[in-house]
Amino acid sequence: MIRLRPALWPTLISLPILVLSLGLGLWQMERREWKGDILDRITTNQAAPPMTLEQLLSGNPLRHEYGRVKLAGTFQHDHEFFLAARSLKNKVGLQVIVPFKTDDGRLVLFDRGWVPARDPAGRAAGQPTGRVEVTGLVRRSQIKARFAPENVPDKNVWFQVDVPLMRKMAGAAPDPRLDSFFLESDGTPNPGGVPVGGQTRLEIPNDHLQYAITWFLLALAMAGVYLAYHWENGRLEINGRRKAV
Repeated sequence: MIRLRPALWPTLISLPILVLSLGLGLWQMERREWKGDILDRITTNQAAPPMTLEQLLSGNPLRHEYGRVKLAGTFQHDHEFFLAARSLKNKVGLQVIVPFKTDDGRLVLFDRGWVPARDPAGRAAGQPTGRVEVTGLVRRSQIKARFAPENVPDKNVWFQVDVPLMRKMAGAAPDPRLDSFFLESDGTPNPGGVPVGGQTRLEIPNDHLQYAITWFLLALAMAGVYLAYHWENGRLEINGRRKAV
């Protein structure tokens, strides 16, 4: 009878790989559920008719993320903010975020879309003056990812949309509801061709189940190799004893 006697070095090497693979597989399953919630939210809120700002602010605005909101008011072009390193059809540029003052005096951040450069004079046709009506998609204020660059507010270089700070720099008073979200423009063309709106990603892949299966199979393979190694060593040990007898 062959008994499993764990060898020191194979165990020290195999056990961490097995635990890590199982852990990553479970993490991918959690990510799959998280991504599924986002996709469900996109589907539900995109199917809903556009709402007014009052309707959005009547509860938690983030419940309506990716939903559409109609506003009327004026753009504050003298307070533009620029998101760096944004590309469109392999062209590197920026995304311009403009404070939008509604008819009742509220200040909402509005991501108007992609522009090739900061120069406002080169896109004067796309900067409407006076009262306009716009439609935007609700997006939550962004936080810095682990390896993302830091925002540089004093140089107007942004990598994440920090809504509370941007609204403060635009002269708005703090407001927990208005500080929680910004709006992204839909694909309605602007005069002059820029900014190019409709940059919101609505088709998000959910491949986490495949990743989880890969990690679980790796854990299974590691366990198989470990057991096969000890099985073979056990057989050799028994055969050696028989020959000695």
